[in-house]
Amino acid sequence: MILLDIDVLIDVALDRRPHSDPASELLDRIEHGAEAAFIAWHSVSNLYYLVAPALGGVTARDFIVELTRFVAVASTDTESIHYAAGLPMPDFEDAMQVAAARACGARRIVTRNVADYERSPIPAVDPQQALSGLF
Repeated sequence: MILLDIDVLIDVALDRRPHSDPASELLDRIEHGAEAAFIAWHSVSNLYYLVAPALGGVTARDFIVELTRFVAVASTDTESIHYAAGLPMPDFEDAMQVAAARACGARRIVTRNVADYERSPIPAVDPQQALSGLF
């Protein structure tokens, strides 16, 4: 199981090259059952508000609905926020991603910003590494 960081999703939604190529391939493989994947609850709203200006609200919502047909949303709760707050990570949003990964049992976080997860108890890999190592 993996947790997808929002940057990977934005790369696909906005076709941000060259990052969108491995991210899109990763999502294609997940969609075809190669690996179970999750996203954090808070990533859903963040994704919408970051891509809607470029894609339009309806298209952004359609992207999210289609994504959640094959990527689950990690179940988190108040304890998850407390866990994130206690992590020795400088970016709280990244710590929330770690808490979501922990909640769903992910063994890796897939992100383009691997360095941001240096102090994470759950290892982070970039999409290309995920493609090479997980499937």
